[in-house]
Amino acid sequence: MTRTHQDLPKFRPLTFGVTRVSVRDAAGGVQYLVAQQPLAAFDARMSDSLLRWARTTPDATFLAQRVREADASLGDWRRVSYAQALDAARRIGQALLDRKLSAERPVMILSENSLEHALLALACLWVGVPWAPISPPYSIVSKDFGKLRHIMATLTPGLIWAEDGARYGAAIAATAPGGAELVLSRGLDAPALAGRAITPLAELLATEATPAVDAAQAAVGPDTIVKFLFTSGSTKNPKAVINTHRMWCANQQQMRQSMPTLQEEKPVLVDWLPWNHTFGGNHNFGMVLANGGTLYIDDGRPTPALVGETLRNLREIAPTLYFNVPTGFDAIAQAMKQDAALRRKLLSRVKMFFYAGASLPQSVWDALSQSEEAELGERIVMACGFGMTESSPYGLFPTSPDIRAGELGVPTPGMQCKLVPVDGKIELRYRGPNITPGYWRAPEVTAESFDEEGFFRTGDAVRWIDPEDPHRGLRFDGRIAEDFKLATGTFVSVGPLRAKAIAAGAPYIQDVVVTGLDRNEVGALVFTTAAVRTLADLPADAPLDDVLRHPVVVAHFREVLTRLAREATGSASRIARLTLLVEPPSIDKGEVTDKGSINQRAVLHVRAALVRALYDEAPDILVIKPGVQA
Repeated sequence: MTRTHQDLPKFRPLTFGVTRVSVRDAAGGVQYLVAQQPLAAFDARMSDSLLRWARTTPDATFLAQRVREADASLGDWRRVSYAQALDAARRIGQALLDRKLSAERPVMILSENSLEHALLALACLWVGVPWAPISPPYSIVSKDFGKLRHIMATLTPGLIWAEDGARYGAAIAATAPGGAELVLSRGLDAPALAGRAITPLAELLATEATPAVDAAQAAVGPDTIVKFLFTSGSTKNPKAVINTHRMWCANQQQMRQSMPTLQEEKPVLVDWLPWNHTFGGNHNFGMVLANGGTLYIDDGRPTPALVGETLRNLREIAPTLYFNVPTGFDAIAQAMKQDAALRRKLLSRVKMFFYAGASLPQSVWDALSQSEEAELGERIVMACGFGMTESSPYGLFPTSPDIRAGELGVPTPGMQCKLVPVDGKIELRYRGPNITPGYWRAPEVTAESFDEEGFFRTGDAVRWIDPEDPHRGLRFDGRIAEDFKLATGTFVSVGPLRAKAIAAGAPYIQDVVVTGLDRNEVGALVFTTAAVRTLADLPADAPLDDVLRHPVVVAHFREVLTRLAREATGSASRIARLTLLVEPPSIDKGEVTDKGSINQRAVLHVRAALVRALYDEAPDILVIKPGVQA
């Protein structure tokens, strides 16, 4: 039941732009959902925003990042104004034009967020040369560089930039094609790149701009490719999502209409979210650029080792809007309980918190609300929208402060939603000016991703928040596919992880169901084979539960997890806990498909209480963990 206005706690004022939707029913249970508010006109190209603010607020800070000192500590802020950003974009843009770079030979960026990263991207934006920011772990965590090699082959880059040759040299040496120019900011003498011609980024920045630079900017149109963003490559190789100027510009206008606060006050962000991902690179960076705001690049992360830097920045800079993943908000909520300076600064002018990447636990939500009410006497709206790389990404947004965990809201203006019954759930599909035309150099995958009416198939399931009130919008209802995200926002590739676990545990593992949706760690429910009885020195007719709890059996599976942990490259590939199942998979309950394979989703649904017990470490179940720390 929807709560009345009188039931709601007091919130800091925040206007919601879309509150009414239209729903049309069609054959087969299909429904179409659109905002009643039409989409207003938007720019033809994102570079128009850079020009606008460089002319009207030339000295305003656009970007800032702390200077990394010689001892690797972070010092004061280095700032770049809008005028300085445009000047750098034009200079580097001239260098890119001189090299005749294009969509067929784009710019590849391998490094983390930084001022240099931003200036190179803005140069590409200005002259119409697509760029592709690549996930750093593909270069600095991967052992075989398999995904990076695939990306190189897909893009055929004409120029590759990395901030530090020492950090990225091995990956570049192993994967970069010989015809690509290598540009570095530092570490030009990295041993891994010995013998390779290297251009300093400073050389590009020193290029004198000519009239050709502005002519190139004027020639950019709505259908010009602005960048390639790669999907996470969960079960297959990453796909290059084409992002056009129309997509990005339309999405920024959609955001302005759904979140009117962007027109009331220029946004100030303190943000760590990586630009190789659409949340940080399109949603947040684009929000600042399109609305003349300021982005403070946060070198912290929501990890025990780096969250201190994020807290330091939030004690100094007061954002107007704040974005993070659930684990980041958890760390902030815990810190605010004791840190008065953090509470005072962070809450001083923030109009909205916004999470994405995974569901926000209610306990975190409550802890934030307690600090807000103690400091302000009111709460800050905690919003969650819904979108994906293929939608630029903004797609859905709530209609009021009455938001519960998992609620997504209604479509943004100009974007149509199609709700289609699929496998017992309702799949969400998108169509609109913010939707990608497809995947670069992958026509077959592109064709498979759109239905007969041109709606993009998200693979995500939704249901109505209140079937009697469609204006409340939609609630997330899981994924049609098996893969999922941890609470950190990290995508877990179920298929390969399951296969590794089965192979590592042979011949004693029959199948594995991977757990961890909205948790901090990956876990597993393990179905064993009959051979497991040979591990235990027990009678042949001993109860299976006694066999699975035998010290030798437990030690064996702990060793399996330990070996897997040593090979893991991160939290998404490390099984941190498992339990051995006594009850076999049930055909009647749908845990086994008609082909005899395990239905991961069905097992997780049927055994939801067991999954909770696995993470709660309930005393009545067996929880096995690795013998080493990752």
